[in-house]
Order: sequence, then structure tokens, then C-alpha cells
Amino acid sequence: MAGTRLHVRHKSLNFGGVKNNFIFNIAFLAGSMMAPAMSGCSGGTARSVAPAAAETNKTEMVSVPQFSADSAMSNAASQVAFGPRVPGSYAHRRCADWIGERLQAAGADTVVVQTATLDDGTPMRNILGRFNLGNKRRILLLAHYDTRPWADEDPEPANRTRPIDGANDGASGVAVLLEAARLIGSVDAPGCGVDILLVDVEDSGNSGDDDSWARGSQYFADHMPYGATEPLPEAAILLDMVGGRDARFCREMFSQQYAAPVVDAVWRAAREAGHSDRFADAIGGAVNDDHLPFLRAGIPAIDIIETTNDQTGAFNPTWHTMADNLDNLDAATLKAVGETVITYIYNKK
Repeated sequence: MAGTRLHVRHKSLNFGGVKNNFIFNIAFLAGSMMAPAMSGCSGGTARSVAPAAAETNKTEMVSVPQFSADSAMSNAASQVAFGPRVPGSYAHRRCADWIGERLQAAGADTVVVQTATLDDGTPMRNILGRFNLGNKRRILLLAHYDTRPWADEDPEPANRTRPIDGANDGASGVAVLLEAARLIGSVDAPGCGVDILLVDVEDSGNSGDDDSWARGSQYFADHMPYGATEPLPEAAILLDMVGGRDARFCREMFSQQYAAPVVDAVWRAAREAGHSDRFADAIGGAVNDDHLPFLRAGIPAIDIIETTNDQTGAFNPTWHTMADNLDNLDAATLKAVGETVITYIYNKK
């Protein structure tokens, strides 16, 4: 890749010959936002980056509520029990209803449901739970809840037209955020407002059509409840595939390029929470994911996603296969990510 323009396709990375699908032109981000040519990771390694100087200094941390990995695992199991959450399916509708109910039960000040029929006829439902609405300084947390309609990366050809359970790619991020919602709504509120967004139609994209991915996020970014009467969130944090066994998270390349202060702050929170072994100060792959529409909208947005798995050199080996099930979901990974996010929120200055 060195000496060429940086390309990427949604959730398909080129790490030293693992995959050769960097076919997404970074110029799509917005106007003159162009990244320099960079080499990806090889064999599960990543290019090291030093923490920002300001982030290496210890600061007084406030106490944070205790994140429950058991609760997060239960949230994931509830989603998988509905069946594959393919947009337009009965399982998808039931899961969306359940998410809204869980946000209300957690004590959200309001739950906003955004519906639309996309241009190809796909029904879309984004769900936004808003906490501490009186605070105009806001953080946006998001994850997608839909699942891939086809296990197109499965080693068995017969499985490649079957929908996946999406325990990691779909349920894991939602599971963490619903547990975060429970904590935010049941204990003292953090010093900022928190919006929790569960987005739809992320994972039904097609190779060669960059805009066919992250469609719920694209729609939300074009119809946000922010603007003239309310400032944009100070940061957005996307959780995608955050439940892989022994997962280790590098700094996603677009996040580091365009929202480095947020990455620094979140990675510092990981160190303070005792999870520096899971959050490496190294540059990972570049991913066309739900954070990009928010970057284009002017919100510093980052993606916590596993892109340097030791086995594949890229995503978790269950990605887009029938093995993306509860048996391969790791409570310790959910706990590491959840404690990091909660530490970041409650120590937001």
C-alpha cells in the first residue's frame, strides 16, 4: 500500500495479503479531507503510535459505576434469541421494539424512533435514547443492531446465503450500550449529556458500492436532532464487533486521522480502567463504518473495532460467518470495552 492512495472497503482490510479489498476511496469523507498513503498491519501487528503528551499525565479520576459483564452478555443473548435481525424481518422488528423498551426502562429522558423507507425499499428504524437532556454538552454513543443477511465469508459454500446470528457483529455493541444506559439512568448522571443511538441497515452492503453500507447512520447524520437549537455532540464513539474472544483494539485509522483527541481520551480511559492490554497504542486498519457519516457532519467520531486479530490479521475469524454466535462471544471483552466507555463518560471534562 505504501506509495498508493489509501483505499478501504467496509469491514474488509488489506493486512499483508490477508485480503486485497482496499477499494474505497478516502476522498468520499468530505471535500479536501485526504489521508496520506499508509501501510496497513501485517500478521496481526500494527504500527505503534505514542500516546499524546497530555494524555500520559495522570489526572484525578472520578469514581464510576460498576459495569456488569453478565448484564451485557444477557443483552447479547436476548438479541440473538430473536433470530437474525435482517432489516424487514419479524426478528428485526421485535428486536427494535425491545431496544426501545430497554432504553425507556433504563430511564432515558426521551426515546426518539426515526423511521424511513430507503430508496431500495428497505425499511429502516434508528432508535435514540437521550439521557441528561438538560446538559447541552453531549456525547454520542452508537452501535448497529441489524445483522448481515448472508454469511458470505463462511468457509462452507452452502452457508454463504444464510443469515448470521450476529452475536459479535451486531449484538455486542448494543449489549454494551444498553448496560451503559442502565448505569447512566440508575446512578448519578455524568457531567455531560449522553445520547445512545442504535442504528439500522449497517450490514447489508455490497462490494463495490461504498454507500450501500452504514445506511442508517447516513440517514441519521442527514436528519440529526442537533443544529440551530442544540450544538453538535462533542464526540461520538462507535462500538462495532466488541465481543470477540481475546480481542485487542488498535486505533482505527480514520479515527486517528480525523478525531485523534477523542481516541487519545478513550485510550487513556482504557488505561485508567486497567485495560491497556486490550487497547493498544498502535494504528489499525481503516474501516468504512458507522462513524464516517458523523465525521462528515463535523462530529469527532471514532470506531472501537477489532482490526488486527492474531489469527486473521484483520477482523475476528467469525466475521460474516455462521460461527458469529454466542459460543464465540467473550464476556471479558465486553467488560473491557464497557468499563472503558463508562470511565471515559464519567471523567469527561
